[in-house]
Amino acid sequence: MSSRHGLHRALEAASVVTLVTLTAACGTPDPTTAKRTPLAEQWLTRAKQSYKGGDIDDARSSIDSALQAAPLDRDVRVMKARVALTRLELADAVKLTEGIPTTEAHQLRGRALWYSGDLDQAADELEAMLKDPQVKDPWAREVAKLARWGTGRKPFRTEGGLLASVEMPQAGAALVVPLEIEGEQVLGLVATAVGELVIDSTTRREPAWVNLRFGPSFEVKDVPALTQDLTPLSRQFGAQIKALLGVNLLRRLHVTFDRRGSQFVVRRDDPPPPPDASRVSLFYVRGGGMMMRASVAKREDGESPFLVDTSAFYPLALEDALFKRAGMDLGSLKPDPAVPGNLKLGILPTLHLGAFDLPQVPAVQGALGDVRALVDMDLGGVIGAGLLSVFRVTFGADGRFIWMEPDPAMATEPRRPPPRQPPPDPPVDGTKPAKPDAPKPAKPDAPKPDAPKPEPKKP
Repeated sequence: MSSRHGLHRALEAASVVTLVTLTAACGTPDPTTAKRTPLAEQWLTRAKQSYKGGDIDDARSSIDSALQAAPLDRDVRVMKARVALTRLELADAVKLTEGIPTTEAHQLRGRALWYSGDLDQAADELEAMLKDPQVKDPWAREVAKLARWGTGRKPFRTEGGLLASVEMPQAGAALVVPLEIEGEQVLGLVATAVGELVIDSTTRREPAWVNLRFGPSFEVKDVPALTQDLTPLSRQFGAQIKALLGVNLLRRLHVTFDRRGSQFVVRRDDPPPPPDASRVSLFYVRGGGMMMRASVAKREDGESPFLVDTSAFYPLALEDALFKRAGMDLGSLKPDPAVPGNLKLGILPTLHLGAFDLPQVPAVQGALGDVRALVDMDLGGVIGAGLLSVFRVTFGADGRFIWMEPDPAMATEPRRPPPRQPPPDPPVDGTKPAKPDAPKPAKPDAPKPDAPKPEPKKP
């Protein structure tokens, strides 16, 4: 009897070993590759469509619902990370893609780690992404070098005061800023479509870590800088532009730029909300170029994503579809000496931007060109310096939104020159008054008895 029980226990043990062995050989079902439920699929599809249309708020709520329905689904987690990176929720983008070895996951983790200042891990992820032969990403290649060279650095460390204000030279709508780069006085251009600080390649051939100074004492240490030939921009502008101040710098320094007041302010900390300002939410192309939403028709007809490019000096550039949505005939767009090249100009009836309804906004056709390839959304157009420069703009919450204060002289009607001085009252002797466009000189006040007779005022 005991031998039977012994044999039975041995067979049970052998069965368990066999089951474990077969399970190890065949593999257990991977929860990340399990079939997606119809509900999760629907929410994921909606999130992708909303993201493509630039509706980041709806994309976020939709992908949250998809993640709740399928918390281990890789595609859902990667899409959630993409939305998080666009909103500068950097820690979430890293956490969501942990353990996912795909090229897209490496890209999202690398960019999130870079913008959060984790240089070594950012280099690891970007280099892993670049091993994919189908990837061509010059930004990632240069930034990976900088990340390796920056080991031990703390990017954007500030010294010398809580803030600094520098006077911007008069340059039309262009946002030109005087600053020092490694002790050299240069002119920089605020460039919100660019992620990083960019230095003219005639000055520096390789990406580098540089130190900046604004005003007499406000210093910014260990700023990563890429290089680019800025000669065409300098030629277009008519002055030597040696640097582009990208949004990674602007949002970390809590910048205010005020073209009408010729003021550029950098700070260590977030400023308090300005009075009489409108808060406008921002999002970023892969964490880089700055974007916002606006509408060219009725607000209830929906908004479109716009790239904000302050290195473009026109007010607004639109896709043809948005001209039509605004009720404009494309045949009414005409070349104009005020815009360069083959661009055509029209007057947009109304632009709804944040809390502002801006009437009669000049808009150009044909300026988007290669810009579409930089944005993974259905781009509606570009907001240029010609429009943004009429506001005082302050970055808040580390760049998650801006405060926009309008020029006090802005009105619902186009600006007009000041009226001429009204003609004098008609004389009492019955003579006819002068015509409005050729008024007679006004009579001087009667002099006091001892006062010398004044000269008559000229018209």
